[in-house]
Amino acid sequence: MSFRLPFTPDHHEKTLVAPAIIAGVGVHTGQRVRLAVRPAAPGTGIVFVRTDISDRDNRIPVSGEAVVDARLNTMIENAAGVRLSTIEHLMAAFCALGVINAVVEVDGPELPILDGSALPFVQLLDRAGFRRQSAPVRYIEILKPIMVEEGDKSAALLPCDRYEMRFEIDFPTAVIGNQVVDFVVDEDTFRADIMAARTFGFAHEVEALRQAGLARGGSLENAVVIDGDEILNPGGLRMEREFVRHKALDAIGDLYVLGAPLIGRYEGVKAGHAINNKLVRALLAQPDAWRETVRIPELAQAG
Repeated sequence: MSFRLPFTPDHHEKTLVAPAIIAGVGVHTGQRVRLAVRPAAPGTGIVFVRTDISDRDNRIPVSGEAVVDARLNTMIENAAGVRLSTIEHLMAAFCALGVINAVVEVDGPELPILDGSALPFVQLLDRAGFRRQSAPVRYIEILKPIMVEEGDKSAALLPCDRYEMRFEIDFPTAVIGNQVVDFVVDEDTFRADIMAARTFGFAHEVEALRQAGLARGGSLENAVVIDGDEILNPGGLRMEREFVRHKALDAIGDLYVLGAPLIGRYEGVKAGHAINNKLVRALLAQPDAWRETVRIPELAQAG
């Protein structure tokens, strides 16, 4: 059996060749925002910049500790109190395509939802192109199991020779039911099976969110909406098990706030952004359960 890690084949950091720009509407704010992804030097990591803010520090470096709200999306905040929400789909694209260093400028409080998947972000990054950098990729290798639970929801990180993911969901509607996906997190699999899966919600929840001042930009153009046992979107689903594939997409983005790709296996059951961030924080709080490494495991070199 041969094992391979995702990301750049020579395991060096990667950034973009040129800037790339896209615009769209925030799913919760309903506000139109412009986003520009720019190349960055080795060691930069992923840094978001709120260009609409000039009276205080507007740079928000991504980290596990920077996540301040993960109820409906992943929101980050800097020490000056500047916030940015719904970063998870772009973060998933960065992770799967091996982008370690990038500066993302956005002129509003929320990233655009676009079509509700990571596909437009992958297309954006492909247009920019990728550049190999001199620094080796720093991996986070899981050494001991870490698990968090909330009722019937759970998320875990387990030792593994490569980055794997298993996700399971269960909803009491015939449209979803029980769905499971289990795969190696690498670029090929992400492009083929994960990136186009859209976010989803239930019609009654959408109305409640709007009354609470949220989901103002949500529509059938950027989410799969379910009413009872019916999908309201005229085109139906894009793929088999699209719902669980999108939850896996979210998890990839949520875990990439660690700032490095994983060597380990993630297992999620009914997990969402909040429990994923609890898992990130639990991992960071137990330093003997992981290590940073630039060493490629022997099994990963085989084949």
